[in-house]
Amino acid sequence: MAYRTISSLSLYLVLISGSPGAFAQAGYFRVEPREGVWWFIDPSGNPMLSIGADHVSYTADEIQGTKDRPYAAALDKIYPDRNTWGLATLARLRMWGFNTIGAWSDAALWNRDVPYTVILDIDLRAGADWWKGRPGDVFDPKFESAAREVSEKNCAPRKNDPNLIGYFSDNELRWGPDWRGKETMLEMYLNLPEGSAGREAAIEFLRHQYVNDMSKLNLAWGTNASSFEHLALPGTTDAYKQDSELFLERVAARYFSVCAEAIHAADPNHLYLGARFAGRVSDAVLKGARAADVVSVNIYDFDPRPLVEHMFQVTHKPLMITEFAFRAEDSGLPNTRGAGPKVPNQQARAKAYADYVTRLESLPEAVGFHWFEWVDEPKEGRFDGENSNYGLVNINDKPYQEFVDAVKQANQAALEAHRKAH
Repeated sequence: MAYRTISSLSLYLVLISGSPGAFAQAGYFRVEPREGVWWFIDPSGNPMLSIGADHVSYTADEIQGTKDRPYAAALDKIYPDRNTWGLATLARLRMWGFNTIGAWSDAALWNRDVPYTVILDIDLRAGADWWKGRPGDVFDPKFESAAREVSEKNCAPRKNDPNLIGYFSDNELRWGPDWRGKETMLEMYLNLPEGSAGREAAIEFLRHQYVNDMSKLNLAWGTNASSFEHLALPGTTDAYKQDSELFLERVAARYFSVCAEAIHAADPNHLYLGARFAGRVSDAVLKGARAADVVSVNIYDFDPRPLVEHMFQVTHKPLMITEFAFRAEDSGLPNTRGAGPKVPNQQARAKAYADYVTRLESLPEAVGFHWFEWVDEPKEGRFDGENSNYGLVNINDKPYQEFVDAVKQANQAALEAHRKAH
């Protein structure tokens, strides 16, 4: 299948005409706008939203520093085997209005005739560490090799599966200053080991920017470095910030283009669903994300619309929320670690969910949402200490009934809300 770039004018004409989008493969999930509203199109040609739950897993989370998995221990006493749990869990998800199995879910659920997604962790496997905020070196040939190998191993065997929606390349990679550190991508690449491809790419970028004249860089950055190889970082001037954004744009373009090419080469039938941004990222990164078929983002807020609208303005691609959650203080869990607003009780949690979904699906570019997550985290904390009330069910597999009743209503109403989107 041929892939092509759509110009801004062509994209506008597609939006107003309702003709097929750039990625359209009959018999598999695709995305396209119809009468100005973006949709996933299922293999039968019907418009749909991807309404999913993340981490639908029998084993769920370990307690930090142990091998204990309290959810799995509870399930062992409830169900005769994992297959029975899987059937019961999928029935619950359908009953509550979900139609997609989200990231980090049990692979055993993928052959149950339910739409599902796969997270590949391409940059993670190439040396990045999302939790500590260490970036991978996308200019290293090993990154391209890793992307191909991961895609050939995980995508090629699934290329004929009509239930697969598509692939996430990674989750919450670091693109610059955030909760994991203050360094820009340019600074992080200049601090890579001497001789590394990424460091050489950053140095070459600066040589080109300043016509190989160190005095011009020092003047622009307000520094006194002796050479391009020994820069005094970080700079503080506007010129330094502009250079950082330009280099970040190069890194993002390289990351997304390599991932898109590798995924589609191994599986030309399914969608590349982006890299699950951790909330707001620079426009320089969003420009690179245009290589994806769908842009995915995790937004832990009461109202996702401002960010979703901005991201669409930059990328011109449909967007999917791949994590959102609200944590109730009456759940019995500490809720001291983890993302997302806290609310007083399950009733308030239910209202927050319904409001979020209604607001999101009022946008024509919003093609779905995945709740984080199926089951609560252990009160003692998971691997990173998170201990929050994220679950549709608690650690004993009992649903938060008032909450899931509202979830069901909101999920069922989402389709009509999106049909009316402007």
